Amino acid sequence: MNINEIRALNVEELSNELKDTEGALMNLRFKAVAMQLSDVNEINRTRKKISRIKTVIRERELSEVVE
Repeated sequence: MNINEIRALNVEELSNELKDTEGALMNLRFKAVAMQLSDVNEINRTRKKISRIKTVIRERELSEVVE
């Protein structure tokens, strides 16, 4: 999911996506510890996705304050 797709989501969808992605990251970490994760780069991609979502949420908060 790229930044344009994330920006197209509304606030409720963003919060749901953030919750789901954080859960997925936790599962990936458990799999990595148990040596069941085949692609360890998936953890980094998931962390970056969480960062993108949080960035869009923060951008919207700041735009509301300015208006």
